[in-house]
Amino acid sequence: MTSPTRIAAMDAQGLDVSALSINPWWYERDRDLSAEIIRLQNEALVEMCAANPDRFVAFATAALHHPDLAVEQLEHAVKKLGFKGVGVAGSVDGLELADRKFDPFWAKCEELDVLVFLHPKGTREMNESTRFNGNGFLQNTLGNPLETTIALTHLIFEGTLDRHPGLKICAAHGGGMFPSYANRHDAVIRTFPNKVGKIPNKKPTDYLRDGQLFFDTIVFTEEALRHLIAETGADKIMIGTDYPFPWTSTEVDLVLNAPGLSDDDRIAILGGTAARLMGID
Repeated sequence: MTSPTRIAAMDAQGLDVSALSINPWWYERDRDLSAEIIRLQNEALVEMCAANPDRFVAFATAALHHPDLAVEQLEHAVKKLGFKGVGVAGSVDGLELADRKFDPFWAKCEELDVLVFLHPKGTREMNESTRFNGNGFLQNTLGNPLETTIALTHLIFEGTLDRHPGLKICAAHGGGMFPSYANRHDAVIRTFPNKVGKIPNKKPTDYLRDGQLFFDTIVFTEEALRHLIAETGADKIMIGTDYPFPWTSTEVDLVLNAPGLSDDDRIAILGGTAARLMGID
């Protein structure tokens, strides 16, 4: 994807600055190949940002399936290359993001104070069954938001967010189903406390508002955006595009037309929160 093509799309959508990211499809690769893939990708992103510094920032990529390598890559990307954050998938080669082997990576994200962009790859376990067969492209329409929902829920119930209170994660596609259904997680703690296992430090719904979880606007309708904001707060929402996939080209209008927002709310969603979290002037 060339910079002029992306900039033309941004101009058409009314976007001044885009945070570039690359979906992590390399979590099954060996260590040496993963290191080379990451090097090439991060260098390409640096070049795009350097050529258009007023239009692009970027999320680094990292070999999260090799956590010690990912820690080194993240530190290099932030301190040497100037990245504003890091991108991860919703699971890592069959492991949940909440697996304790990834704690060093989360600790480094917290130490460097970088935003983590969580973009799903689909719920692979369901893809390999028959549940998503048939019409509707369910591998995507259900599989992607489902993976994000599962990932966020594990990060809460397995204590990752409690162990790393400075961690900041932006979950794509409005956070999947989690923001709309977090109240059931509160309820299961009340209803079946003996089956929940370790209970997190806060109610699951509290994590929606306490400054660790953020969400993009890819929810398609003004009413869906209104509901997401009602559950999380306007200061937890950022413009998303899912580019180059043509899910939407009207996110700015979606925010401007969503009911019940103040001017300060719209400023936060349209760029204020993203600029604050990524240190953009």
